[in-house]
Amino acid sequence: MKTYGYVRVSTLEQNEDRQLQAMSNLRIPKKQIFMDKQSGKDFERPLYKKLLKKLNRGDLLYIQSIDRLGRNYEEIQNQWRILTKERGVDISVIDMPLLDTRNGNDLMGTFIADLVLQILSFVAQNERENILKRQADGIATAKARGIKFGRPKKPMPDNFNELVNQWETGEIPMIKILEQSEFKEATFYRRLKELRLIENKQKTS
Repeated sequence: MKTYGYVRVSTLEQNEDRQLQAMSNLRIPKKQIFMDKQSGKDFERPLYKKLLKKLNRGDLLYIQSIDRLGRNYEEIQNQWRILTKERGVDISVIDMPLLDTRNGNDLMGTFIADLVLQILSFVAQNERENILKRQADGIATAKARGIKFGRPKKPMPDNFNELVNQWETGEIPMIKILEQSEFKEATFYRRLKELRLIENKQKTS
């Protein structure tokens, strides 16, 4: 039997120190701790998938909290089922001692653990949805106040029209335009498109 730890942080929570410290306190070897840093737009977890391949029946997996297993109620329930039923792995949730499959193997213990799991899964999904809503509300409020997000737009050089004309007539190569404008090629084409739109509007007005 081997003991493993799984740590996950997302864009909503970038600090993994608390989870790693908990694993260290349990004396889990570093090589048996798997950590994913997941983006907000997907739930690809390469290290979790690698961990699943290593887990064998009878192994023990520690997680800090139940929401490390998934983003929502359905995912958490599904991963718990895969780990405990299909893979035969024991799970211990550090923040919730009741959720430790090594304890309470009788009918009442199993019932209580399943009930706690369902409640906590629902709470985890609800909290995540609330955080996302607060973020969206905050961004909308900031935008309404004129606060802009992202990198500031690089200004178009004063001689951009002239550079474009010289490039179109073959007088200068693209590399010279990029050097003088300090644009990347994709930015150049984007600003050229903007320029053409402005010119078309002026012609039709």
